[in-house]
Amino acid sequence: MLLEVTNLNTYYGQSHALQNMSLQVAKGEVVALLGRNGMGKSTTLKSIMGLLKPRSGKVVFDGREITGQAPYKIAQAGIGYVPEERRIFPTLSVMDNLMMGVKGGKIDRANPDAWTIEKIFDHFPFMKERTHQRGAHLSGGEQQMLTIGRTLMGNPKLLMVDEPTEGLSPIMVKEVRDVLRKISQSGISILLVEHNLKMAMSVATRVYLMAKAHLGYTGTVAELAANAEVRAKYLEV
Repeated sequence: MLLEVTNLNTYYGQSHALQNMSLQVAKGEVVALLGRNGMGKSTTLKSIMGLLKPRSGKVVFDGREITGQAPYKIAQAGIGYVPEERRIFPTLSVMDNLMMGVKGGKIDRANPDAWTIEKIFDHFPFMKERTHQRGAHLSGGEQQMLTIGRTLMGNPKLLMVDEPTEGLSPIMVKEVRDVLRKISQSGISILLVEHNLKMAMSVATRVYLMAKAHLGYTGTVAELAANAEVRAKYLEV
């Protein structure tokens, strides 16, 4: 198992924001973490990434415990994080934004599976034509793609993506979906937080549904699709 999260408990002050949260992601797997707003999905990703320090529980990645380590160490271990806020560098060019994702400032060209600028351009053709354009001048969907591309330049084994289609047009939602599929086909595991159920179920093979601050349901995409009662309980407003 690539990622194992066991009984994670995270607090915001006195608020118990994540209660005994457990999940797993296998190598090459796409897993969706779904639920209504405010259930703790983003908190789960931030707790895995070290942006929030859990009070208890364990995060094991690629056979090594990483619970509560500094985010840069977790990134070096092989986890890439695409935050909901995107957080591109608006005054830097597309190329400079991409290069900011390279660990140690050097691309491993000896590795045939490594993500290079050329490989990024194959997956995101618009970037090749706009390498000198500032990030602030990109559309919301293009900024989302740039954030994903920047994260891939760090050659992660696991990509955690938080609400990648929020605020995007239907055309851009489809593009993000297609990009995530291609990334998965390249062998990278994905843990996806997404409000668009249709999009999430078209990419993932397995799902976790969150109730308030804790896990409510786990199953395959096919099982969730066949269970209207579970969808109503955890996803409908």
